[in-house]
Amino acid sequence: MPLLYSIGKVTVGKALMTGWRPHVEGIENIPRTGGAIFAGNHLSVADELFLGAVVPRHLAFWAKSDYFTGTGVKGFLNRKLMEGLGAIRVERAGGRAALTAFDAAIPALEGGDLVAVYPEGTRSPDGKLYRGRTGVARLAVAAGVPIIPVGMLGTEKVQPIGRLYPKLMRNTVTVKFGRPIETVGRSDDRTALRELTDQVMAEIQKLTGQEYVPRYAPAKREA
Repeated sequence: MPLLYSIGKVTVGKALMTGWRPHVEGIENIPRTGGAIFAGNHLSVADELFLGAVVPRHLAFWAKSDYFTGTGVKGFLNRKLMEGLGAIRVERAGGRAALTAFDAAIPALEGGDLVAVYPEGTRSPDGKLYRGRTGVARLAVAAGVPIIPVGMLGTEKVQPIGRLYPKLMRNTVTVKFGRPIETVGRSDDRTALRELTDQVMAEIQKLTGQEYVPRYAPAKREA
């Protein structure tokens, strides 16, 4: 586990567990060793905070490329922070550039690390669960690792969209981990990846009880 991440676990992580007291279910579904992808619903920016707090192993999150390429003192500090946390660089340009994030995640997963992905691609604007994008399936099949469905509940109350910091609300957040979905031997053709993604979303829906919408979530400006 990277040093800065370890420090964060015993500081920020401990504060979240003590102050907010999230309820955790299915912790036994987290593998003790080996790579895996956590695929969860996305209600709030606090999802990452609480997921990182309750998972006992290092969890690699994605960070926009700006944090790795900044200049000056601030750019240097941001870059060292991202590197120290073991974050995965994401190009925000889209297209081929965005796929470099997958290229970076595959060796991390093959090396036994855990990676968090939000298949909806954006935060839900209304609390509903939207159709998942196939990137999570493509990444899991390419790396040969299982997908662990994650259901987050209550984070939209603790930190609604637009709020900078979480409200101190104890016993409000629940994190549920489903059984791992194995991907070894799965095909990587478009139809198979779509089926696997739909399976993942169905398992997430079982954990959260959210209303499922069979279309992609609207962009933030549309919401």
